[in-house]
Amino acid sequence: MRTDELRRPQATAGGFSPKRLTRLRELLERHVESGFVPGAVAVLARKGAKARCTWKRWAISRSRGQGRRLQWRGDTICRLGSMTKPIVAACAITLVEDLTLRLDDPVDDLHPELASMTVLTDPHGPLRDTVAARRPIILRDLLTGTLGTGTVPAEPGTIPIAGALDALGYSSPDEWMRQLGELPLVHQPGERWMHDSAANVTGVLIARATGMSFGEALRERICGPLGMKDTAFSVSGESIGRLATAYEHDNAATGEPVVEDGPDGRFSRPRAFESNGGGLVSTADDYLAFASALLAGGTHQGQRILSRPSVALMTGDHLTPEQKAISRFWPGYFDAMGWGFGMSIRTRRTQLFPSVGSYGWPGFYGTAWYIDPAEDLTAIFMMQRAHAGDQRLPMWHDLWTAVYQAIDD
Repeated sequence: MRTDELRRPQATAGGFSPKRLTRLRELLERHVESGFVPGAVAVLARKGAKARCTWKRWAISRSRGQGRRLQWRGDTICRLGSMTKPIVAACAITLVEDLTLRLDDPVDDLHPELASMTVLTDPHGPLRDTVAARRPIILRDLLTGTLGTGTVPAEPGTIPIAGALDALGYSSPDEWMRQLGELPLVHQPGERWMHDSAANVTGVLIARATGMSFGEALRERICGPLGMKDTAFSVSGESIGRLATAYEHDNAATGEPVVEDGPDGRFSRPRAFESNGGGLVSTADDYLAFASALLAGGTHQGQRILSRPSVALMTGDHLTPEQKAISRFWPGYFDAMGWGFGMSIRTRRTQLFPSVGSYGWPGFYGTAWYIDPAEDLTAIFMMQRAHAGDQRLPMWHDLWTAVYQAIDD
């Protein structure tokens, strides 16, 4: 197996050192040559609001799996995983702006399944031991991940609510909501942050509020105006040839990565349940359009999707010190992080990267994006290997260090 394409960074007027950008290119190349990922795309942008706008892109690819040879480019279609969540949040805020929804109104009218919820007395205890929720769930709870339920990490069979949440069926949004509403909340609404479920509930809320599927609402309110033509919940037609294969662990016998999802897999056809927590596919080019709109205060190439105050609200830290003290993503995560609407917010600088106030979020398959307003910097990475988005991996420490050491102004 070999590298099929490699574009070296060119000189830039965007405040990057071409020589130092080479370190990032070489780092990506090593991860491809080692076989850890089949390909990678990195996009960096600085000073995009000025005439000196320049984008640095380079793509690396390998010939691997299912007889397909794919050149990784800015329009290579990748599974976003949790990078879906910020787009869901932005779409919800468009409904706040047009007065369809309010941040602090209960969601009961559109989500009757979540009315009069009960809450576990002990998050690790029996499902029957509950108390009444102290207040209704509001849209703000959904956007800040504090609705009271979500991922509960646990070994199978050890925590009842973890098993019950894992067993939820995804046959349709209505059926999923029905099953979710029959379970108690893990914590009181607004008490603490929990991962994942809030974005799915938000997506169904948007669908019910607009009278269309979430995918249709997303095209109308975000993707269409921003020209994000490859961002959707499935890929079809000629575009399927640009869908990268996703891999997972290496085969013990051959050392080759095992295919997790191929071009004819679950993303090649429409799904009854559009997973708003992590079900979108997109490209580096598309996601740059979305990120650029946020960095510019809600507008991109003359198209406004959000007001500047809404973007400021989305990208501010909404967790209290008390919530951070009891919330968990991994131990110590909220020591230097907060949470906005659908994305993390940097609250303390602990490394060369990033500045306080930076925001973004990674994805399951090795995707990640962050905006650093202080540096006028947007960075997007696209890879396709299961679990590779975990920001605790040494790979990510090195990648972000390579991005920031290249700043040259």
